[in-house]
Amino acid sequence: MTRPLKLAALLLLVIVLFGLSLGCGKVWVPPGAWFSSDPRWWIILQLRLPRAVLGLALGATLGLSGAVLQGYLRNPLADPAVVGVSSVAALGAVAAIIFGIGSGFAIFVAAMLGAGGAVAMLAALTWRSPSAITFILAGTVLASLAGALTAFLISIAPNPYAVAEVIDWIMGALTDRGWDDLTFALPPMLVGAVLLLLTGRALDALSLGEAAAQSLGIRMGRVRWQVVLGTGLVVGAGVAVTGVIGFVGLVVPHLLRPIFGHRPSDVLLPSAFGGAALVLAADSLVRLAPGAGEVRLGVAMALIGAPFFLGVLIRERGRVWI
Repeated sequence: MTRPLKLAALLLLVIVLFGLSLGCGKVWVPPGAWFSSDPRWWIILQLRLPRAVLGLALGATLGLSGAVLQGYLRNPLADPAVVGVSSVAALGAVAAIIFGIGSGFAIFVAAMLGAGGAVAMLAALTWRSPSAITFILAGTVLASLAGALTAFLISIAPNPYAVAEVIDWIMGALTDRGWDDLTFALPPMLVGAVLLLLTGRALDALSLGEAAAQSLGIRMGRVRWQVVLGTGLVVGAGVAVTGVIGFVGLVVPHLLRPIFGHRPSDVLLPSAFGGAALVLAADSLVRLAPGAGEVRLGVAMALIGAPFFLGVLIRERGRVWI
């Protein structure tokens, strides 16, 4: 099968899962009730459609950012969380909740400010060094510090209701997200996705090594800014409206490389489609959990991603020893 046909098949899967996301839930809405006077149509229009669009955008940008980071760092275990942006964005949102700054747009702004701060700190820590190792270490430091500060804020929370809200938000979900959330999140996600897609040629050159890439005319500083800023925008916007949802960027590129090839640029667009499909499928499944509530999407993705991460780690460890 040719690459265009594979992409078309993947896109068709995304479309099917998008339609499934609109119809499934505690109340099933059959296609015959769509675009009609059936009152169930309003469930789709007001609740499920913005949720599905947000899930599609979130999955696509997380999958794309994971593929870019794995290509840039030349590390198959790289994930958007590795740069620390998601942790610092979550810290900003948690601070807004704990100190009662507000909800909705205020939390979004706080999370985006956290993501922007993470991007600035990454730039300050790595701008003199051309090595990707420095980038990984700086991201690890930011993620660890943000995690510790988040735990500290939770421990000094003034009331248990704030703690419950923070824990509920940190688990990550698309539940009750509406058109306002889309209005906030989509613009930075689109800008970040464009920046990440434009790194394809540079990532192919980097697969030969940094010295070879520079000899081919790749400007490492510019590529780093594209990667950091693009990841900051898409991950920050995602965390700001859905909470922390991990492992999408790790899992999807690994699943698609055997199908689309191992050249970094070949996996970027498929990873966007694959990430959208994975998040839409997972979000549909969590709604079907027995009981009145839903399993949190972040929890479901962790249950999927952690064993996958362990499997990749064992495989890569085996290669190193060989």
